[in-house]
Amino acid sequence: MPPKTRVTESMIIDAAIEVVRQNGFESINARTVSEQLRCSTQPVMYHFSTIDNLKRAVYRHADQLHTKYLMNTPPGQDPILGIGLNYIRFAVEEPQLFRFLFQSGYAEENSLLEMVDSEELRPVLLAMMEGAGLSLEQTKVVFITVAMFAHGYASIIANNHLEFDEKLIAKHLERTWNGAVLAAEQEEIS
Repeated sequence: MPPKTRVTESMIIDAAIEVVRQNGFESINARTVSEQLRCSTQPVMYHFSTIDNLKRAVYRHADQLHTKYLMNTPPGQDPILGIGLNYIRFAVEEPQLFRFLFQSGYAEENSLLEMVDSEELRPVLLAMMEGAGLSLEQTKVVFITVAMFAHGYASIIANNHLEFDEKLIAKHLERTWNGAVLAAEQEEIS
């Protein structure tokens, strides 16, 4: 008889990510994850004492996937425009993961103002700061404006109420970015 495959915590999280992709975060439970893994529920409950603990671990992994996706901008593209478009594109390509990350209540930050100071957002802010030549504080102000705009587009798309028109969205995103940078620079002068 072949040896049993050891089900690891990482395998469980990956299986739960697939459950989210297929059926939404509400579908994460010991049964659906174990079915995805083709095992009993015992390994799932061994590694995660509660389903809430599993959902939080899956959320953190999805957040890492999202950050990696955001930062994967094409060479030569303005990093700010690239990050903004990737945020919206993620909602197009991964609507269930997008909903889990931004519409489930599992975010550790309670507001955009808390998120802008989080360690997870630091790579995005540094890329924006470098691309615009702004101070960190100016970049945070610009980020909040652009994030609200991009999140609005992405949310509407993820919830199937708007088609993804990359050229049009890029134009709107660029206008939002330019206006936010101009406002941040003017506030610095006054």
